[in-house]
This record gives sequence, structure tokens and C-alpha cells, in this order.
Amino acid sequence: MPPLVGITTGIFVHPTRGWEYNRVYVPVIRAVTDAGGLPVLIPVSVNDEVLHGIYGRLDAILLPGGGDVRPSVYGAETHPLTHYIDDARDHVEIQLAQWAARDDLPLMGICRGNQVMNVAFGGTLVQDIPSQIETTFQHDISEGMPRDTLLHEVEIDPTSRLASIVGETRWKVNSLHHQSVERPAPSLCVTAHAPDGVVEGLEMPDKKFVLSVQWHPEDLYEHDPAMTRLFRAFVEAANGHSA
Repeated sequence: MPPLVGITTGIFVHPTRGWEYNRVYVPVIRAVTDAGGLPVLIPVSVNDEVLHGIYGRLDAILLPGGGDVRPSVYGAETHPLTHYIDDARDHVEIQLAQWAARDDLPLMGICRGNQVMNVAFGGTLVQDIPSQIETTFQHDISEGMPRDTLLHEVEIDPTSRLASIVGETRWKVNSLHHQSVERPAPSLCVTAHAPDGVVEGLEMPDKKFVLSVQWHPEDLYEHDPAMTRLFRAFVEAANGHSA
């Protein structure tokens, strides 16, 4: 049987009726499916007992992109440009990340997921790159630009798992974020940087597969073999856990 890959959702509130939905970006589901996994959407509107029941049946966890983490979670005051906070999602994803690391369950983070992993293990975040970091590089696409627009290169640590998967130490990526890792968590190694120093990748080296990237490989994998390999490596790790 293909491995069960849990993908966290986020809360969406209907703008006029107030109805709540759990939702996820569809290309993430496609990327996991095309890599050989069976995607399982994890609702964030559940208590910890239900969440643990779902977690216990999964072979891997994927934390996808989304809004900002509430700054108080990592001991910071809220910046005026911090937005789209989903407290239920923060709680669920941090809990899942901690459980996965404890149990050596494969864990992958994308964009927000990269930031959540850092927070879950004791790190902090830059809340708004344009106003807090002096840089000439663009880290978020402009209105109307395709999500797969390649904005800048990343430099990858040649000793990292990420480098072994990508097969290169420099790679051009898309970018859709205004926050980033500030102080890396003690248990995580920084594996990739943008040219201006913004952290673009994290790993937990003593685990089978705990890896995150700041860009969005789900928007690239259909025409970028390196990003295809990234999802396949993640699903293969999940398959190993299943076996």
C-alpha cells in the first residue's frame, strides 16, 4: 500500500456568511499523489485527542504554505504587517511537528511549514522581510505574476540531505513569503540561504527525514526534475516508515 501522507489544512471563513471551512492548496495534494503517496487532509478544527488519533495512522506529515504564525508563540510582539493568523492551525502544526520529531516520522515543511518547524523546535521569525531586512532581492511575487516565477537562487549546503536530493548546491526557486527564519532552532541545521542571507532550508540531521524549504516546490515539480525528486524522496521516506 502507498504511504499515508498527512497534509495540514487551514481555516477559511466565508467573508459574508461567517461559515468556517478547512482547506488546502490543491497543487500540494497533486505533488504528493504524483510522488506515490496517498494524501490525507488533516483538519485543524479538532481537539488533541482526535488529532493524535489521526496522527497515529499516518506515515508522514507535510506542513504546507499559508499565513503567519502568531508571534506570541515564539515570544515576540506582533509586527504591524503580520497577518492571516490561524491560531488553530498554529497549534495543530506545532503539535504534529513535535510528535513527528519525537517518533522519527518523516516531516516536510513548505514556506509557512519551514517557519512552523523552526518555531516548533524553539526558533524565532523575521515578521516582515521588506521592513526588517536590508535587501535588494524580491521574496514575494508581484500581483499578476505566476506562482512558478523564479525570483532568486538559493545556495545549498553541499553536506545536506537537500543537496543530495537536488543534486546541486545552487538552484533557482520561486518565492512567495514576507516572513522568514530569524534565530534557527537549536535542533535544526540551516541548509540553504538566499543571496541576501534569508534562510531557505532547514533539516534535523539526526532524523530519517525532517526537512523544510522556504520556496514552493509544489508549483515547480511538474517541470523541475529536482523538485520532483524532493517530493519523491519525502514519499519514499514515508514508504519506509509504512514498511
